[in-house]
Amino acid sequence: MDHKASTRRASVAVLTVSDTRTLENDKSGLCISDSLDQAGHAIHCREIVRDEKDAIVAVVTGWSIDQKVDAIIVTGGTGGSSRDMTPDAIVPLMTTTLDGFGELFRVLSYKEIGAAAMLSRAVAGWIDSEKMRTPVFLLPGSLAGVSLAMSALIVPQLGHLLDVCSMETS
Repeated sequence: MDHKASTRRASVAVLTVSDTRTLENDKSGLCISDSLDQAGHAIHCREIVRDEKDAIVAVVTGWSIDQKVDAIIVTGGTGGSSRDMTPDAIVPLMTTTLDGFGELFRVLSYKEIGAAAMLSRAVAGWIDSEKMRTPVFLLPGSLAGVSLAMSALIVPQLGHLLDVCSMETS
């Protein structure tokens, strides 16, 4: 299978984890939505939740079993602060992590911001539910980090990843 040949379009749920942002001032969530839209994907829904483990788990769990959601992208809460709960909340829900995503993100980020890239806990994987496999991407909250992940990693491979996930569950 050609890694770039997929024309599959996704219906994506976008979650911003933040104690301060609103839909009106959430530049990172908007960047995700705009990047997906420009690539021909659809935004199924977009929400903001506080950086609290139970709230994050509730939203992502609900989306992972929604057959109208092909993929989930989460921005925020992936740093090293004691309030950054996103990986702690979502990684235990994942059946498998795609270690290469975090590794590549940090390499690309290092080229832009230097050693501070090691503070990122960006990760991807998928959540398996009955007859579904939903890719999930956890991105930093910074606009620069989101833009980098979307343009260099997610948008170019999302269709192919969905093809792989659907082959695994058929």
